[in-house]
Amino acid sequence: MQANCRYGPGTAYLYAYGLYTGDTGTIWGRSASGSWLYVNPDGINCGCWVAPSVIEVVGDVMTLRVEPVHLPHSTLYKPSPWVKAIRDGNQVIVTWGRVAMTEDDDRGYMLEANVCRNGNLVWTAVQTNKTTFTFTDEATCKQKSNGLLYTVEKHGYTDPVKIPWPK
Repeated sequence: MQANCRYGPGTAYLYAYGLYTGDTGTIWGRSASGSWLYVNPDGINCGCWVAPSVIEVVGDVMTLRVEPVHLPHSTLYKPSPWVKAIRDGNQVIVTWGRVAMTEDDDRGYMLEANVCRNGNLVWTAVQTNKTTFTFTDEATCKQKSNGLLYTVEKHGYTDPVKIPWPK
């Protein structure tokens, strides 16, 4: 079926290519959970991410290697000038400085984070046009939660800024 192929494993990532009924390609890898596949559509020189529910897959995707994310880098804009995070119980409120962009380029911000849920770190990616986002992050994990903030413009992503995750 018609589907969006993205630069990363989730709808928070920029659109890379359109896939259409009858398109074919090779699956190069998967996300850790297998909920997104890194594919190389025939006739395109690079890969992109698609949900397996919108393509016809032959074989067991869990036998594929876990593919790292390769975001297109942009130098047109600088990363956010500052990032702060505070904890309020199981909520971590992240705020950051706005990056001025032209209306045509502006695609907001993306946050990638490993947050604690039910005693395990869970990876998530979110997109927002605001300069604040609240994560649910329980304090029961042995590993430390963490995250990155990207400024997003239509051509790609700035260097990430590490979120100073509170205890």
